[in-house]
Amino acid sequence: MFDATTILGYKADGKAVIGGDGQVTFGNTVLKSNATKIRTLYEGKILAGFAGSTADAFNLFDMFEGILAEKRGDLFKSVIGFSKMWRKDKHLRQLEAMMIVLNTEHIFILSGTGDVVEPQDGKIAAIGSGGNYAISAARALEKHTDLEPRVLVQESLEVAGDLCIYTNKNIKILEL
Repeated sequence: MFDATTILGYKADGKAVIGGDGQVTFGNTVLKSNATKIRTLYEGKILAGFAGSTADAFNLFDMFEGILAEKRGDLFKSVIGFSKMWRKDKHLRQLEAMMIVLNTEHIFILSGTGDVVEPQDGKIAAIGSGGNYAISAARALEKHTDLEPRVLVQESLEVAGDLCIYTNKNIKILEL
């Protein structure tokens, strides 16, 4: 696995939220602290975030957006088609990136090895170096508080920013 960022996706109460930190590293050097690693897709109806190489992520976002258009925004069908394409292509398989995609109905983690993972709880997913910190915080906050989804994502990413050297607290959040 590569050392890269933190992205957290969460869906609850009819809302979908994704957040990510802004740190870009090259080895043990911080190159940028305010990058945007999350975006909306398909007419603002899908949220997506990436961890890994920036150039790879932009290629993958473009591909995924094309499949979403082809499948008329059906997230489930799109992740299956995207996974097949990503896995079968010998060049794409080498890309160092992972993605989280979600809407108010589904949340998935996608990887170049062909993984399409819907979290067991169907609510929380995290990727990147600080992903385990963020998801741990999110699960605890969900269980023991009544925070709004956006605040839960913000607070969880703050915890990851305190613990992971590849994650900062320059957090951006998108919500459906």
